[in-house]
Amino acid sequence: MTRTLHAVLPGDVDDPDSPSGGNRYDRRVLDGLSAAGWSVHEHPVAGDWPHPAPANRAALAGMLGALPSGSLVLLDGLVAGAVPEILAPNAGRLRLVVLVHLPLGGGAERAALRHATVVVATSTWTRRWLLDRYRLPADRVRVAVPGVDRAAAVPGSPAGGRLLCVAAVTPHKGHDTLVAALAAVGELDWRCDCLGPLGRDPGFVERLRRHIAALGLAQRVRLVGPRTGPALAAGYATADLLVLASRVETYGMVVTEALARGVPVLTTTAGGLPATLGRAPDGAAPGLLVPPDDPAALAGALRRWLTDPTLRNRLRRAARDRRETLTDWTTTTMSLAAALEGTE
Repeated sequence: MTRTLHAVLPGDVDDPDSPSGGNRYDRRVLDGLSAAGWSVHEHPVAGDWPHPAPANRAALAGMLGALPSGSLVLLDGLVAGAVPEILAPNAGRLRLVVLVHLPLGGGAERAALRHATVVVATSTWTRRWLLDRYRLPADRVRVAVPGVDRAAAVPGSPAGGRLLCVAAVTPHKGHDTLVAALAAVGELDWRCDCLGPLGRDPGFVERLRRHIAALGLAQRVRLVGPRTGPALAAGYATADLLVLASRVETYGMVVTEALARGVPVLTTTAGGLPATLGRAPDGAAPGLLVPPDDPAALAGALRRWLTDPTLRNRLRRAARDRRETLTDWTTTTMSLAAALEGTE
């Protein structure tokens, strides 16, 4: 029997100018469900989620209200977490499943998730957070961690100076911390390409550009803008080290995207990042962890990487070995399908 799913997504889910881990996750699992025989009906909803205008709320309410009773509906958490008053009248009529990538943290989201038949978190860390903060029934909160496509291993350059950051340029991704750390190792040989959207916080981006220029780093730190598909793959293919200075992160898909190519990772202990970095089968760490919002600690780790070839070789071996243990997208899709089927 063909299973039918209605998926409610942010309107920019396929926008190449606005790539995000959540959008990539949504696209991969929905395509995976379709390939597995599900009948998937997508409903992208326009708006600046999770801060929709009244017209966006009305459009969402109308769309949900028009679905047949008993329909299975998967809602991206950016949408669902903002509109408990729209979910409430549909909770008894539709089987609502909310997919939480990054908790919004607030009363509206708490209320919205209580209207869901099942909540799917994209990391174990997120599930624990939801259970601790919102006191949801544990049997209603499932996990489907992101998958990754394994790619050819990147050999890396002898000096290790090709640094890569893949993240939207926003405060919570910690680009200001990264720039401060890079300035502290300015006498060493490196360059850093930052790939990611520049339009989500234009004021922050402008201040960051001015700071980079004032430090004399404009020729070494490049804010490249968003990259997807082959262009993003090319960025990974020439990288020696992925650097992610996030202050907040529930999973960090770019970490496993780097590890899938055998590229070591320098990141923070924020949220789910330590678990995402993980370890190779022999227990070796495929990267370095520092506290978030700590430029001195990040600079110290960068200095170690750039000046210690033994460390670089050890981390590269561990990263290549970690490739073998990463979750693929088929496994992610199966986990999500099991959660959806649990609503029957």
